[in-house]
Amino acid sequence: MENKTSGMSERFHVNCSMSGRHGFIFTFIPVVYGCNFVIGVIGNSMVVAVIFRYMKLKTVANVFVLNLAISDLTFLITLPLWATFTATGYHWPFGSLLCKASAGLVIFNLYTSIFFLTALSIDRYLAIVHPVRSRRQRTLLYANLTCVLIWLFALLLSAPTALSRSVNDIGNATLCAVWHHSEQIHFLVTLGMLKSVLGFLVPFVVIITCYCLIGRALLDSRGVLRKSVRSREDETLRMIAATVLAFFVCWAPHQAFHFMELLAMLGVVENCQTLDVMDTAMPFTICISYLNSCVNPILYSFVGQNFRKNLLRLLGCECGQTSSHFSISTKMNVHSQCTSGLLNITNTKNDSTSTVKAS
Repeated sequence: MENKTSGMSERFHVNCSMSGRHGFIFTFIPVVYGCNFVIGVIGNSMVVAVIFRYMKLKTVANVFVLNLAISDLTFLITLPLWATFTATGYHWPFGSLLCKASAGLVIFNLYTSIFFLTALSIDRYLAIVHPVRSRRQRTLLYANLTCVLIWLFALLLSAPTALSRSVNDIGNATLCAVWHHSEQIHFLVTLGMLKSVLGFLVPFVVIITCYCLIGRALLDSRGVLRKSVRSREDETLRMIAATVLAFFVCWAPHQAFHFMELLAMLGVVENCQTLDVMDTAMPFTICISYLNSCVNPILYSFVGQNFRKNLLRLLGCECGQTSSHFSISTKMNVHSQCTSGLLNITNTKNDSTSTVKAS
């Protein structure tokens, strides 16, 4: 099958035969999608169950964590569709409605994941650096309002992606993809830039800034805080650092190739060999980015002692634990209210089909 990486402009046209269509992609990628689906659904369902049964929605952090898990679950239900699409050699048998909905949910989850991660980071900054001054703003009412705004904003940003996707019959294949017309290129590039800037760069700068300020505040207060409080602060920061690092590792490769794809759409990259590398690598970077939806519950279990304890209780394994349990805000002092326990940030997913190729 030909991958026409454009009719992008009147003066630029590349026709690269079989670009990115290596047989091992159609075997390996669906297996990874299947594993992501199983692990992610089980893990995030456990997060939801642990919060509802033991931790409750009594803290700002728990509200954000619950919404993140729900966001991941809504995305994960699309993975069987994408696995089938890839396993059949990029053939979409599910119709136009599911094509648009699935593509939209990928981008929707990307935005909700990074926005909830950013909101949680700002909340941690306020809780640790300005615990007294921010108490009036850090309420459940504001947290729920923030979640509603995030869902609506993410829906607004993902709607153009869903609307621009369509089912295209190309040769013997039926693709769920974006077919490039020269008049659409600037619109598609704009969507791609929004995905990179609002869905990755700006939030990540905010997150890193928050944790640099948090780290400085904790270093300055180490002589003031009791040892038990410092231990809880350290556990919280380890979990946050792990989830932020996981998000970056999962999404940075895809964002890099996504930027190269934008250059190809604009005609900056024309070499067929380069396009073949991009088209071949893109499904793998998508796989890595999708891992972010199932990795957070695993991180909670290894890094978060409180979450691990409640998860064992949920599974009926008390393991010698006493019957007492803690919510995220339990064992807190005025210096860092609501910093212990479960802190999540997930993830996200992507969209990446320019031209007549799909992810």
